[in-house]
Amino acid sequence: MIERKRYPVFVIGCPRSGTNLLYDTLLSSGGFAIYRSSVPIYETLIPRFGKLERLENRKKIMAAWLGSTGFERSGLDAAELAAKVVENCRSGGDFLRIFMGAIARKQQVARWAAYSPDTVLRVEAVKNDIPEALFIHIIRDGRDIAVSLRKLGDFNPLPWSRQPRSLEETALYWQWMVLKGRRAGRAIPNDYLEIRYEDLVNDGRRTLKNISEFLDHDLDHDRIQAAALGTLTKSNSSFREETGFGLNPVQRWKQRLSPDQVAAIEWQIGSTLELMGYPLSAAERGVKPGVWKPRVRDQWLRAVYPSYLESKLWLKMKTPAGRFSSLAKLE
Repeated sequence: MIERKRYPVFVIGCPRSGTNLLYDTLLSSGGFAIYRSSVPIYETLIPRFGKLERLENRKKIMAAWLGSTGFERSGLDAAELAAKVVENCRSGGDFLRIFMGAIARKQQVARWAAYSPDTVLRVEAVKNDIPEALFIHIIRDGRDIAVSLRKLGDFNPLPWSRQPRSLEETALYWQWMVLKGRRAGRAIPNDYLEIRYEDLVNDGRRTLKNISEFLDHDLDHDRIQAAALGTLTKSNSSFREETGFGLNPVQRWKQRLSPDQVAAIEWQIGSTLELMGYPLSAAERGVKPGVWKPRVRDQWLRAVYPSYLESKLWLKMKTPAGRFSSLAKLE
């Protein structure tokens, strides 16, 4: 039985929630293997090539992974890693243990953390494979998520939608991911921690203290700021070219969204915003007649979109449709 201070850590959350910031904070604290990339074994490699119980699938997965930027960043020996995976790997958890464990041993540290935002949708699967895994779920105001994803244009809405950057769809996507992660977390309360992005930004010392106790890992604020890996030095904000690094990214939606846009988003996800401690705006508490009212499309989205997302995930993970998974995440 290994000690908690050596348990692997998974940083999870909806895109643009601050997962990069949290991950780089952990790595900057010392004691974790430095690997600034993700290993999409659950979300890409297994759906694309099949479960690792089969030797043929393991060989295909290794061929794809050894040709990826993610592997190149590891600095590991390809032949040695391939031999270990082909011989000993039977699950996604085994793959991560072998790969991340090899990086940790090479760097002579006792612990590794995985940058794995999408694992918020697969906590149960990872926990079954790695019983000692710890999960930190970082949550950010869904209104800011909608603004950021629309700015980046990297969110895929409904395939027939004419609005590729719909605020309502991105907000519902945030709600789906947050609630799915929370449900999984309730089953493992001792190994799951929720933090808010806003607390990490505005009250870093106290937030780090809570994370430190959860992980049994020294997260010294001053040491982290001195090391300042990745996004602690160079922002990955979707608005960095407009605002410059260092300006407060909290509640950006107040400057970016019109009252009608705020009302539309809050009508969709208001209950979850309040559940997570984000007060609704005055516009949502009393929308004036004639200013904004939900349309048929708004009502339809709220009724259908979560089921669409759930079905899409099920098809990818449980059916041959996963064979069409894009390998773009390897890069």
